[in-house]
Amino acid sequence: MGEAAAGAGASAGTEADPEAEVVKLLPFLAPGARADLQAAAVRHVLALTGSRPGRVLLAGQAALLRALADLAPASAPARDAARALVNLAADPGLHEPLLAADPGLPARLLGRALDPQWPWAEEAAAALANLSREPAPCAALMALMAEPGDSVLERLVRALCTPGYNARAPLHYLAPLLSNLSQRPAARAFLLDPDRCVVQRLLPLTQYPDSSVRRGGVVGTLRNCCFEHRHHEWLLGPEVDILPFLLLPLAGPEDFSEEEMERLPVDLQYLPPDKQREPDADIRKMLVEAIMLLTATAPGRRQVRDQGAYLVLRELHSWEPESDVRTACEKLIQVLIGDEPECGMENLLEVQVPEDVEQQLQQLDHQEQEQLGREQLEQELAPEPWLERATPT
Repeated sequence: MGEAAAGAGASAGTEADPEAEVVKLLPFLAPGARADLQAAAVRHVLALTGSRPGRVLLAGQAALLRALADLAPASAPARDAARALVNLAADPGLHEPLLAADPGLPARLLGRALDPQWPWAEEAAAALANLSREPAPCAALMALMAEPGDSVLERLVRALCTPGYNARAPLHYLAPLLSNLSQRPAARAFLLDPDRCVVQRLLPLTQYPDSSVRRGGVVGTLRNCCFEHRHHEWLLGPEVDILPFLLLPLAGPEDFSEEEMERLPVDLQYLPPDKQREPDADIRKMLVEAIMLLTATAPGRRQVRDQGAYLVLRELHSWEPESDVRTACEKLIQVLIGDEPECGMENLLEVQVPEDVEQQLQQLDHQEQEQLGREQLEQELAPEPWLERATPT
């Protein structure tokens, strides 16, 4: 977890009563404390967040958590304090004690993430993105979003989609925050409101060149929206036209025949020879899954087929180096080239799978996951949560 993990060794000399030692730090975190002592105290707290025992110790310290959040924003210690909160929120097992110790933490973090003048707004957004992975804090955040007045979700989307919204913070982590929130039906209802034009504002960010965190969060948001099959016709239609934005990151510099080229959306025709596919395998998989969801209904399958999606997926499958993405691509291709389901089973999201068939599918999925696990071990890959991996340093 970036600097915090690297600095964890600084706390190795903690005394026999660690909790008492942490309490002793409080006077040095108070407003008006000497700047050098305040900075040293915050660095010690940040070092503690680099280890699991240190995070457990800090998560129950209500006064200390509030002191960290209340440091003057312009001070150097405030940056380390913000990073300490990011690391604490990255530990799912600590969300409950964190919120119990400081119930107002999500509201304060949200206000700071959306404050265009707050210098550590990116860290606030990252802490919220970490917190919102779990159902309880995600629900608490959605309750904040529902407060009367200017919609907080609208402000979040505005900040995400406005270049230079905060001159001192890029706010990339607002995207995974929005993705986590979009797991909630109320958030999807907001995002898919035809009168708000929210999805249309997010679509260009699937090609955002400067941050895989922002691209991944936006693609995750779009994928979650695609679970709402009642909106598929609107999403695929001219008002949104989502499919080219999902296909373009998956496309390479292929040279299709004239006949094949005419089947593709205009934005995917005659791509330059230096066109690169999305470099992040997790994002490529989410893009494929979003398209798969759009094929859940017969009209959706027809629209996806008619826009030449198979051609892009065929070339992606030939190129794809990651086995799990290739498997997702194969499943989607099978849907596109296969026969239509029998009458009464056209909507794949509403099909009731017989129990024995479901058990067989679960067994096959388990075998597939075991195979993926073996391949990962062979490649010496260490499993790591995506968001922790992307925590700012």
